[in-house]
Amino acid sequence: MEKLEFPRIREKLGRLAASSLGRELALALEPAVDLELIRQRQQETTEARNILRSFSLIPLEGISNIRPALRKARLGSSLEPRELLAVADVLAAGRRLQNFFSSLGEESPLLQKYASEIQNFPALEDRIRAAIVSEEELADRASEELYRIRRQIASLNNRVKERLDSIVRSSTMQKYLQEPIVTIRENRYVIPVKQEYRNQVPGIVHDQSGSGATLFIEPMAVVELNNRLREYQAAEKREVERILAELSQAVAQVAEEVNNNLSILARLDFAFAKGRYSLEVDGVEPRFNQEGYIDIPRARHPLLEGEVVPIDLYLGRDFHILVITGPNTGGKTVTLKTLGLMAVMAQAGLHLPAATGAETTVFDQVFVDIGDEQSIEQSLSTFSGHMKNIIDILKRCTSRSLVLLDELGAGTDPTEGAALGMAILHYLHARETRVVATTHYSELKTFAYKYPRVENASVEFDVETLQPTYNLLIGVPGSSNAFAIAQRLGLPEEVIETARAFLSKEAVRVEDLIRSLEEDRVKAFHDRTEAERMRNRLESLQERYEREVARLEEQRRQTLAKARQEALLLVNRARREAETILAELRKESKHLLDRERTLLAQEARKGLEKLREELEEEIQELLPEENREIPRDLKPGEAVLITHLNQKGYVLEPPEGKQVLVQVGLMKVTVDLDQLRRVDPEAEAASRSGTGRLYRTKAREVSAELDLRGLTTDEALYQVEKYLDDAYLAGLDQVYLIHGKGTGALRKAVQDLLARHPHVENFRLGGYREGGTGVTVARLTK
Repeated sequence: MEKLEFPRIREKLGRLAASSLGRELALALEPAVDLELIRQRQQETTEARNILRSFSLIPLEGISNIRPALRKARLGSSLEPRELLAVADVLAAGRRLQNFFSSLGEESPLLQKYASEIQNFPALEDRIRAAIVSEEELADRASEELYRIRRQIASLNNRVKERLDSIVRSSTMQKYLQEPIVTIRENRYVIPVKQEYRNQVPGIVHDQSGSGATLFIEPMAVVELNNRLREYQAAEKREVERILAELSQAVAQVAEEVNNNLSILARLDFAFAKGRYSLEVDGVEPRFNQEGYIDIPRARHPLLEGEVVPIDLYLGRDFHILVITGPNTGGKTVTLKTLGLMAVMAQAGLHLPAATGAETTVFDQVFVDIGDEQSIEQSLSTFSGHMKNIIDILKRCTSRSLVLLDELGAGTDPTEGAALGMAILHYLHARETRVVATTHYSELKTFAYKYPRVENASVEFDVETLQPTYNLLIGVPGSSNAFAIAQRLGLPEEVIETARAFLSKEAVRVEDLIRSLEEDRVKAFHDRTEAERMRNRLESLQERYEREVARLEEQRRQTLAKARQEALLLVNRARREAETILAELRKESKHLLDRERTLLAQEARKGLEKLREELEEEIQELLPEENREIPRDLKPGEAVLITHLNQKGYVLEPPEGKQVLVQVGLMKVTVDLDQLRRVDPEAEAASRSGTGRLYRTKAREVSAELDLRGLTTDEALYQVEKYLDDAYLAGLDQVYLIHGKGTGALRKAVQDLLARHPHVENFRLGGYREGGTGVTVARLTK
C-alpha cells in the first residue's frame, strides 16, 4: 500500500467526507477479495456519483461521533446539554437523509436500502430541542417546576435589586459608599462601602478590594432575600440535573438503535465521499471478470498533477507476464504504480480514472518491489534489499496474484543479474502469476520470444527532443537509444562508430530490428490513437445529438402543456369579454326603440363573431401538433416543420411508405410523416404578426410581487390585470401587490379588482413583516 501510495488516496477521500465518521471509514479503507462485496462497494460509489451529478447539496450536516455520549448514557450517567444536542442533531440528520432518499424514487436502490434502515425518534428529538436552548442552558419551559423556580428567582432578583437601589440612592448612604452601584460577590448582591464607614452600614462582609479601602457588604436589609434567592438557585440546579438525567435515560433506552443509525450515516457519508472522488478524477466503474485479466484503456495515475498522458493497460488475456524496457525517467515505474493502484482502487470500491469499458479481475494479493530497498541499519545493499522482497513474493504468490517488479535483477553484475531476472520470471511463469516487470537488461527482451504468454513492452522516447513521451507500447521491446542520445548530445561520430564496432554483429542486427519494430509500432500507435480520438468525437457528437433530441422532446411536452393553459386562459378571457358585451347590450336596450335595439344587437353579434375568429386563430397556434393533418403527398423542395424537434426543413425525396428524407441545416434525416406538417409561407408570416406572438414571447419567469407605487389608478389596474394573468400562467400560488399606504384610494381600487377577478381565490392585507397596510397579498386559484 505504501509503495503504491494508496494512503494518499485514502487521505483525499477523507478530505471529501462531511463528517469525522466518514473520514474514519475513508482512512481505514482496504481492498477486498470477495467479489460480491467489491461489487457492492462499486455500486455504492456509482449511485452516490449519479446523485451528486443531479444534486449539488446532500443533507449530511449534523453527523458527529456521539458514541462516547451513548456509552455514557448506557452506564447511567447524565449527559451534558451539548451532548444531548449532538444526539438530536444526529437524529435530525438521519431523518433528513431518509426523506431525501424517499424523494429519489428507485434510482439508487442500494443507498436507499441503507437509508430505509435508519430508525427515527422524532419524539425524543423534539423533547431535547424543547428542553435545551444552547450547549450550556436549558429552556425555562423544560418543565413546569423549572419554569416556576425561575420565575421566583427573577422575582427575588428584582426585589433585592430594588431594595439595594433604594439604599444606594439614599442621601444618608451616599457618603458611606465608594461608588453608588450594586454588584455581586460569592453569588450574593453587595454594595461597595468605604473602609472607615464599616460600622455605619450593618451587614455581612463578603469581600474587600485589593487596596483594602473598599468593603463589599451585604446589607442586613437584603440578607433574608438573598438567602431565599440562594435556596431557589439550588432548587433550580437540582431541577436541571433531574431533567438532564431524564433525557439521558431516554437516550439510553434507544442507544443501540441510534448507534446503528450512526453506522449507516457514516457509511452514506463515505459513499458520497467516494462519489465526489469519482467526479474529481472523472472515474468509471470497472467491470470484474473471473478469467484473471486486466484491460484498462486510457488509464491515468490519480496522484499525478498537470497534464497526464493516459496509457492502455492490459494483462492476463493473451499474456500474463509483461516485460517493460526503456530509458530512465521514461515512465516505466509510473506504469507499474498505475497498474497496481488501479487494481487496489478497484477492489476497494473506487472508480478508476480511465476510459469507459475498464475491466479488471480480483487478485488475492498485490506484491510490489519498487524503489531502492537499501537499509543502512540492516547492512543490506540495494541488491540484497530487492532479493529479500522477491524471495518473500515467490513464497507467497499464487496464480491469482499480481506481482510488480521494478528494475528486475538490478544492483549486481549485469550478466548474473539478467540470468537471475530470467529465472525469477521463469518461476512466476510456471505458477501462472500475473507479472509486470521493468528492466534495462537486453537479455530479458529475448525472454518474451522464447516463452508463450510473455510479452515485451516499452516506453516511447523521442530521440529528436531527448524527452520521453510516456506512451506505453505493448508488443515492442524498448531500445536503449544510447548511441542516438550520445550523437544528439554532440559525442564525436568516430567515437560512436568505434562503439558500434565493439558490438557483436548479432547484437547490431537485434538492435536494428528492435528499432524498426519500434518505429512501426509507434506509427501504428499514433494511427490508432487518432482513430480512437475520431471515434470518441463521433460518440460525443451522437450523445450530444441524443441529449438535444431528448431536451427538445421535453421542451415540446412543456410547450404543449403551457399551450393548453394559455388556450384555457383565452377561453376564459373571451367568455368575460362576451359577458361584458351582452351586459352592456341588455343595459342599453332598455332605453332604445325596436330599430335601434336591432342595430345594437347586430353590432354585438359582429363583435362576438370577431372575438370568436380571433380566439380560433390563437387556439390554432397553440394546438398540439398531434391534432394537425398528416402530410401525404409531399414533393421535393417543399418546406416542412419537424414537430418533435421544432426545426424547419426541406423535403429531398418523395415519401417512401410512412417516412421521408428531409434536409435540416447540414443534416439529412429520415422522419416519420406523422412528425411533419406543411409550412404555409403566408400563414407563417401571419402567425409572426398575430396576437399569438404575444403569448409565445411572454416572460418565462414572473416575480412574486408587483410595485404599483407612483402609478395612477387606471395605470395600476391595467398593470394588475396583466400581472395576474402572467402570475396564474407561471403557477404562482401567492402574489404581493405593493400599493403603499397613502390615502387608501389605490388600495381600495386594487382590492375591488381582486374581489371580482376569476384567478383570485382570496386576498388580505400584508402582515407585520410583509409591509402592513401598504401591501395586499392575493392567493391565486389552482
